[in-house]
Amino acid sequence: MPLGSTTYHFKTLDDLLVAALRQANEGFAKVIASRGGLEDPDTDLAGELAGWMGEWLAGDRTGVELEYELYLAALRRPALRPVADEWARDLADRLARRTDAVTARALVALMDGICLQVLLTEAPYDEEYARDVLRRVIP
Repeated sequence: MPLGSTTYHFKTLDDLLVAALRQANEGFAKVIASRGGLEDPDTDLAGELAGWMGEWLAGDRTGVELEYELYLAALRRPALRPVADEWARDLADRLARRTDAVTARALVALMDGICLQVLLTEAPYDEEYARDVLRRVIP
């Protein structure tokens, strides 16, 4: 994209990064919405979450890595922190419909950790392992 186009739409680099992170958050939200498993109380929650991660990680690996880079950029760029927090809170709120709020937050943290480890180690995603470890957290 030409520099002129970016500076026309975004006053600062932080504004551009916030917009990119919001768009990345929407990508994962689409995966969640497309599966619809949270709406059915009979759906195995651990299996549904493991499936989400599997579907997300099975996509374009470069895109997933870029999404995490934007998410982690909030460590150095305070303007991104509210958007990164929105993603985690939104997911925890969705999960809290099926479990308590503390467990929902723990599940978000665990899912983050599993995804980061897969990306950092370039190991294949192990859905069975993810399902098993998620079940250990769910009461």
